[in-house]
Amino acid sequence: EEELERHLFLRDRRQVSLSPAGEELRRYARQALQQWQQLRAKLHDEGALAGTLSIYASITAVYSLLPDLLEAYRAAYPEVQLALRTGAAEQAMLQLQSGEIDLVVAAFPDRQSSSLAFLPITTTPLLFIAPRGGESLVAWRDGRIDLARTPLVLPQDGLSRRRLDQWLRRERIVPTVTTEVSGNEAIIPMVRLGCGVGIVPELVLERSPFRDEVEVLHEAPSLDPYEVGLCTSQRSLQLPHVLAFWCLAEKQREGGTR
Repeated sequence: EEELERHLFLRDRRQVSLSPAGEELRRYARQALQQWQQLRAKLHDEGALAGTLSIYASITAVYSLLPDLLEAYRAAYPEVQLALRTGAAEQAMLQLQSGEIDLVVAAFPDRQSSSLAFLPITTTPLLFIAPRGGESLVAWRDGRIDLARTPLVLPQDGLSRRRLDQWLRRERIVPTVTTEVSGNEAIIPMVRLGCGVGIVPELVLERSPFRDEVEVLHEAPSLDPYEVGLCTSQRSLQLPHVLAFWCLAEKQREGGTR
């Protein structure tokens, strides 16, 4: 702090956290360490990759999309340490943009930044779900679900929430939101409990332990599907261990489309 002439920590009686300058220093330190690890690996063995590859993904992505890719990468580059973080899908891009993570597995935003690189892996539709046998929860109008009178369980933020909000605004509908949760996975158990009708990606529903206790509502609005895949910064993609993972993902995708 003396050398930088900036406060690196915010202190009070209960906690200590990084200041904006501290966050910037942490990003710098992480990048410097990463570059040092790459240089050391290059000087030690021109053919070997080393260092740490950090990946952020939701639990569903870890189960559904990453197992084969992680196994192939581990076999090809055993000297690279894998650091896997899990959390809500809505936090993925924030983790990437903060510089904390090399790669994320996430639904691609509607507006894609030119500073980021995207590699599609799969497409999954957004589904409206209700508790099995919970017909009394759903209000109908002209043979379709009436979202103005049906209680809804929605994510607090994220792509599916934005797409539904946009549809509601176009239709001039004020919804009845009874429950908000963090993450897509948490919507399904809340729907199962009878809190309302939810909206989830099909990929999440397929992996949920409660999938047989809810049912898909087909007479519901049609929203654009999720395009899910890998995302990294253009800068990180220049790093050999990140590029190696990216190339493996491309090969697996090409193999799966043949």
